[in-house]
Amino acid sequence: MRLSRTLPLAVTAVALAAPGAVAAAAPARTGPQRHVLLVSVDGLHQDDLTRWVRLHPHGALARLVSGGREFTAAQTPFPSDSFPGLVGQLTGGDPRTTGVYYDVTWNPTLLAPGTKSCTGATPGTTVAYDESIDKDPSRLDAGQGVATAPGGILAMTGAPRALIDPTKLPVDPTTCKPVYPDQYLKVNTVFSVARAHGLRTAWSDKHPAYEILGGPGGKAIQDLFTPEINSDDAATKGDWTTDNAATQQYDAAKVQAVVNELDGYDHSRKGRLGVPAVLGLNFQAVSTAEKLPVSGGEAGGYTADGKRFGPVLTSALTFVDAQVGRLEQEISRQHLGASTTVILSAKHGQSPEDMGSLTRIDDGAVLDALNAAWRKAADVDPTASHTTDLVAGSSDDDGMLLWLSDRSAAATRFAASFLLSVNGNGTGADGAAKATDSAGKPRPYAASGLTSVLSGAGAAEFFGVRPGDARVPDVVGLAQHGVVFTGGTKKIAEHGGFDPQDRDVPLVVSGGGVARGVVGTSVETTQIAPTILGLLGIDPRELQAVRIQGTAVLPGAVG
Repeated sequence: MRLSRTLPLAVTAVALAAPGAVAAAAPARTGPQRHVLLVSVDGLHQDDLTRWVRLHPHGALARLVSGGREFTAAQTPFPSDSFPGLVGQLTGGDPRTTGVYYDVTWNPTLLAPGTKSCTGATPGTTVAYDESIDKDPSRLDAGQGVATAPGGILAMTGAPRALIDPTKLPVDPTTCKPVYPDQYLKVNTVFSVARAHGLRTAWSDKHPAYEILGGPGGKAIQDLFTPEINSDDAATKGDWTTDNAATQQYDAAKVQAVVNELDGYDHSRKGRLGVPAVLGLNFQAVSTAEKLPVSGGEAGGYTADGKRFGPVLTSALTFVDAQVGRLEQEISRQHLGASTTVILSAKHGQSPEDMGSLTRIDDGAVLDALNAAWRKAADVDPTASHTTDLVAGSSDDDGMLLWLSDRSAAATRFAASFLLSVNGNGTGADGAAKATDSAGKPRPYAASGLTSVLSGAGAAEFFGVRPGDARVPDVVGLAQHGVVFTGGTKKIAEHGGFDPQDRDVPLVVSGGGVARGVVGTSVETTQIAPTILGLLGIDPRELQAVRIQGTAVLPGAVG
């Protein structure tokens, strides 16, 4: 099975329109825009936006939708994770082209972090581009030493590559030097192209590792503000994602950074540099509200049937609506409305929305069992030498991506067959992994919670790369609806998988004279990248991924 560009979807919209039609179209805009503001509301689904706008027709999100072009059948690439999701939005490519499959992967050709003598070193290592590579992951400033709370974090550097600890990075065996995130990316970015045209750039995100968006050389984002979201929050005794009010406080700091940039300053408001041509941020509040079972004594996620927002999610959406309104007001206050286009989307959705389908499976126990079975198989086949774990690396949220120490067809088939054979009653007493429902009670499951498993050449074909590609997972497990791979009960939803609720995200292009309407044809969030360049009057083909994949501008978004 090859990964399709989009899945067939039912069309939902805030205005009545036939599937594939454009409603209430206004004259197409003329001339390039001077500024494009990209806003990613992580975890937001298209049906969330439709429902919210219906309930709050006078809010900022409703104004974005009514004043722009809404694509109601948009999907994020698979895997539906933040890292490949945003890389896709800002390069125009999915993992087959960017080489970015997740924030933590395995690479059989690179050397372990800290390797100093590369001659004769054994290749194969985890490639981590998350909070773990910060100089100090426990600090909001990632170890810079300037701030410990959102009120002072704006003093953080706009060049966070310096906050990455090179001893935690994989090592290139050819140069024997650490591989920074920007060096791992195979293609250029919107920021790279904008800088080549002399335009100013800025972005705000959740880890210093997002310097990957700076493209080759890592310098194309002139003002990159990346307070560490997984750092310690003294008020909650957890990180900023363990309490939704804390996540909102964290997000508000990034909004202030963008407000400062819209005013012509850098994110700290110390230097006056001019309004960036490309700028934006991501919100985390909706994502954590969907994941947390309880926050502040109130229920997270949706109501049991998945049809209404729970109190924590309502609070998060209210916050995001107000903050988008704040950005909208600043655009107006600075007289930027006619020259600015706002693009609203999400790096990923989240599943499940309906708590009745939630099945939390301890993936660690499943993989331990797979490794044990692999070692035991050596007793059956005397010619085999299964002395190491079969699973070299994995990323399992609500999908399963495995990289194996043995990449042979026999090994990948063994792994796939084993995963499909694991059935459990949920208690763990039957020797299988534990699993729980939304109430924490044991829940039976079959086939490791997967609908299908692609392995070896099949996994490569699924992603559209050649078998043996160094970065592609050796095994890809597509999860059953509602399955979340976690060993505990701290989550009621996740992302990363192939489920429509993971991939069906909003996509609105609004303001600056963009033709208004509702578009029901299938699009992908990778089309945001060429659209940004088109809005700025730059040829989208300057993006390497656009040329390789033929990624199109969003229909009707650019005059």
